[in-house]
Amino acid sequence: MTKPERKFQLVEATQRAISEHGVSVKLHQIAQEAGMTPSAVLYHYPDVNDLLLAANRAGMERFYSERVQSIELLSSPAEKLVWVIRSGLPMDRHDEGVRLLCALGGEAARNDMFAVLLTSLFDRQVGLYQSILEAGELSRDFELQSDANTIARNLVALEDAYGYRIMAGHPTLNYEEACELILDYARSMTKNSLRNVKG
Repeated sequence: MTKPERKFQLVEATQRAISEHGVSVKLHQIAQEAGMTPSAVLYHYPDVNDLLLAANRAGMERFYSERVQSIELLSSPAEKLVWVIRSGLPMDRHDEGVRLLCALGGEAARNDMFAVLLTSLFDRQVGLYQSILEAGELSRDFELQSDANTIARNLVALEDAYGYRIMAGHPTLNYEEACELILDYARSMTKNSLRNVKG
């Protein structure tokens, strides 16, 4: 295994360790998850904080970069908006990526680095939604009922809130219901049926 491959493996193992033990995860817990010795982990990441930062950044890319890439081949703003909404929620409470973000969010008030990471992710997600909304307004697919930035911020907030409820195992809220609740808000704000994509 090459050094870059080993580092990638370590990042994934760290994400799993954080999901299980929280962001205060210890070096030996990361090493155990990776099937390595602590000294081998330190060989690749002499500062464990750098590994934690890399793991959290990588986990966040699913909610921005991967979504940007996933809509490149979609033609209409309505299709893009539906897809972005549906791809921002966990399918169920066992979603490791969202579990990682939940752990990060719990520590943000006490850790400036995590707070900065989450703020950056929020702002990038808002920017993604805003660009789709503005494109839809320009093409006349959308008739926005508020400014694009306000709608975008509310969409990200709804995504976060319903995502947390799914992760908490709310008995009457699942992935499809949460998607529909967010889409209902988006429909009212865009005056578009938003039925072009089914995920």
